[in-house]
Amino acid sequence: MKSAFTFTLLNALLIIASTAKIGHVITFRSPTLYPESFTYNPNSDNFIVGGTRHQKILSISSTGEAQTLLSDSDLPTNSSFLGVAVDRRRNILLACIHNHHQFNALAAYDLQSGRRIFLTPLILPNGENQNLIAQVTEKIKIRPAAANDVAVDYSGNAYVTNSDGDFIWKVDVNGDASIFSKSEVYKSHTVDVTVDYHKCGLNGIVYIPLGYLLVVQSNTGKMYKVNVDNGETKTVNLNKDLTAADGIAVRSDGVVLVVSQYKVYYIKSENNWEDGVVFDEIALDVEGFATAVTIGDKKRVYVLYGHLMEGIMGNGNRQEFSIVEIEEEEDKESNAWLFVLVGFGLAYFLFWRFQMRRLVQNMDKRVA
Repeated sequence: MKSAFTFTLLNALLIIASTAKIGHVITFRSPTLYPESFTYNPNSDNFIVGGTRHQKILSISSTGEAQTLLSDSDLPTNSSFLGVAVDRRRNILLACIHNHHQFNALAAYDLQSGRRIFLTPLILPNGENQNLIAQVTEKIKIRPAAANDVAVDYSGNAYVTNSDGDFIWKVDVNGDASIFSKSEVYKSHTVDVTVDYHKCGLNGIVYIPLGYLLVVQSNTGKMYKVNVDNGETKTVNLNKDLTAADGIAVRSDGVVLVVSQYKVYYIKSENNWEDGVVFDEIALDVEGFATAVTIGDKKRVYVLYGHLMEGIMGNGNRQEFSIVEIEEEEDKESNAWLFVLVGFGLAYFLFWRFQMRRLVQNMDKRVA
């Protein structure tokens, strides 16, 4: 009761969407790439971008110079790189590969040499595996799967979201895959079937060094906390839903960024993500169709404008795409927690009044 009241109060007082304050804009040329995934690689101080129309991954410099980082001819035609992550300790790139519900895999590449370490087809819930090159059977076609995003822990284990089936795969350092989390919690929230993204479930995923994952779900706007030891899953109590949530990233100060086509959400927690507060929202260029967010040097926040919908429609011939730095108002976070303190204080005060009123009523009954 207290928690719900506090979140309602915060919704009323706190969340006012800001217009994006644009910082560094990186425009790069790669005809018809229509990228969906990207991340920042601090080891080389560049961005890594995965396309949806070509079986290649690019390296983008801060000046917009685009170079092919790797190209994998073993992948099925029309494969897309929907999610990428860098294992910084091992200098390895992990990439989610998806091909029209027929093929899902996780690939690992050595960033120094470009050598592929493994290419693991991701297994289905019934234990069947998908053969890399073999003809896809009708049985596999009707089983929903879409490898969407990936996160990596300190031990090198990768966690991949399935946005069609609402579960998480785990792939260890040797490339062995298993179903890691298939919690009913993922299916416990209402889905609005009238929105375009109602079939897109679990999406962005990020590893938190305290031993858990944070995962967002596009069609419900919810965030989940998943224990990496046992897969235990809980819904994070937020003061509002994250509409059309897509990519997710975490800054070194603990602030989590979630991006959608429409805005970037700034979220913070003071209790290890049992609860969280959206303390800022920054509106984005809807036409650019942002799908991913990453943290660059000095906690800078960048989003990828890959014009994905144009690419999905299949009638685009766009030559250039952009990576844009989004700047927040410096006082928003401090103001947010001031409202949090006020909200909790008011909630406890009202709860105390409620308890006192009950006490007085009980005493009156006894006297009578």
